[in-house]
Order: sequence, then structure tokens, then C-alpha cells
Amino acid sequence: MSDPAVPAPVHPARALWWLFEPVYAVTFLQPESRAAFEAIGLDGGWRGYFAARSAPLGAADAPTVTAAFFSFAPALVGEALPEVWTHASPEQALAARAAGSAAVLARLLAAVPPARVEEAATALERAAARADCAGRVLAAANAALPRPADAYGRLWHAATVLREHRGDGHVAALVAAGLDGCEASVLHCATGAVRRVLQPMRGWTDAEWEAAGDRLVDRGWLTAAGAKKAAGANGTTRTARATTELGRLRHRELEAATDRAAGRVWEGLPAGELDRLTDALTPLAAVCRAQMPVDPLAMPPVRG
Repeated sequence: MSDPAVPAPVHPARALWWLFEPVYAVTFLQPESRAAFEAIGLDGGWRGYFAARSAPLGAADAPTVTAAFFSFAPALVGEALPEVWTHASPEQALAARAAGSAAVLARLLAAVPPARVEEAATALERAAARADCAGRVLAAANAALPRPADAYGRLWHAATVLREHRGDGHVAALVAAGLDGCEASVLHCATGAVRRVLQPMRGWTDAEWEAAGDRLVDRGWLTAAGAKKAAGANGTTRTARATTELGRLRHRELEAATDRAAGRVWEGLPAGELDRLTDALTPLAAVCRAQMPVDPLAMPPVRG
């Protein structure tokens, strides 16, 4: 019997995600990326984000991107798409995101020896090349893009392929569990994320959020009321919901399914490859994680 006082080991797919996600995510929150999007006629907020992230799919419309991104409110996506494509083409958006992300990482990682950046980029590229993208549309679209020439661009591109690969698998797990995008966000906040951060970043109204919570209560995943209060998107105060025993079980199952779906990338690696990748990526991830002004995913800190 396992000792409940001893934490369960972290799946390699999750441990590596905690390292490459900050490298990917930090770039959208920095001035270089905002400037790159503004230079092609897109503001550095949601129009730039939705254009840049969806550009590998071509000039996608709002319903397509809402389905692919899953957890964003249709109304928020619809404010950007397809209107962004009247200002910039997908090719321009791809070029802007590549230039902006490489510039961000070059600045943030200026104190990291170039050889360490090259090592991390090469190791992540090898991992990304192992990713089976069948059934993973965002991962496949990004994997098909040309390989950047510089180490910072290569690092970001490989991190993007891997995080979209994991994200596509996570969406499949959520769909299989019968959750919609708002319900997934509410459950995320009941298990560690902060509502006042996540809800406005996903675009759900308070009414939509509360209705999703009610549906999870009906399923037995959340309690009808909790002891704490959570600020809604418009500053209102709502009763926070907590997970039930069933909700905690279902959440663990969801996370385990996500790890399994991402796990094949990391299985069967040559001896020492996982350790070498972790050692190379950790200091870079620690710098990027420390520079993220917001963390909607409530990821643990990286110990560099």
C-alpha cells in the first residue's frame, strides 16, 4: 500500500510540460511580441494572440478556432476572428510571432550561455520530432511549419509544437469526459487556478460561469457552495465552489489521461536523454517562468 504522505511521482510528460510551457507562453506577454503584431496592423492583445496562434491553420474563422482552442468563450474569439485577416494574412502573423518570440527569448535569456540555449533547442527539437500528431490538429499545423534558423526561434518553435501536442490531447480528454470549455475552466479554478485571472482571460461572463458551475454541481463534481469567495469577471463577488470527492477523482482521471496522451513523446528515449533535456531546459524555463506577469494555468514554480 502506498504511503499517502509521500507524493506520487510526477509523470515525465507533466514534468517536461512544466518546463517548456513557460518558454512558449512568456512570449505573448512581452513588448517585443506586441510590437511585432502592431507592425502588421494587429494590436498586441487578443487580436494578436488569436491571429498568431491560429495562423498555422490558415485564415480560420471564429467557430473553427473556438473549437480548436476549446476553453475560450465564443464571443471573445468572435471579437478577433475573422476580422484580423482583413489587417494581416496568416503568413504575416506567422512571421510576426516568429520574430517577436525569438526577440523576447533573446532578451530574457541573454545571461544564459548560448551553448545552453543551443543544447536546449536541439533537445526539444528531437522531442518534437517524435510527436505523433494524428488527431492533433494544432500540433500538426505547427509541426509542418519551416524550421527557424536561429537557436531562440528553434527553441520557441519546438516548445510550441510540444505544448500544442499536449493541449490537443488535453482537449480530447475533456471532450471524452463530457465537459465544455466553460465547465473545464470552472473545474480548473476549483482545483487550483484563480478565477479572477482565468475567467476574464477566457472571456466567459459571470452568468456563463455560474451556469457552468451549476452543471458541475448537478453532475456531483462540485459542491453547491464553498467557504471562500471568488471575484467574478466584472468585479462581482460569487461563492466559490469546491470539488467533491467524485470531482477530485474525475479531475485526476482527466490529468492522467492528458499525461498518457502526451507520454509517447517521452517513452523509449535513449539512456540519459530525459535527464539531459531536463538539465538543459530547467534554467531557461526558470527565467521565463519568473517573467510571466500572469499565470492562468497555475503552474508550479520552476526551480532553476
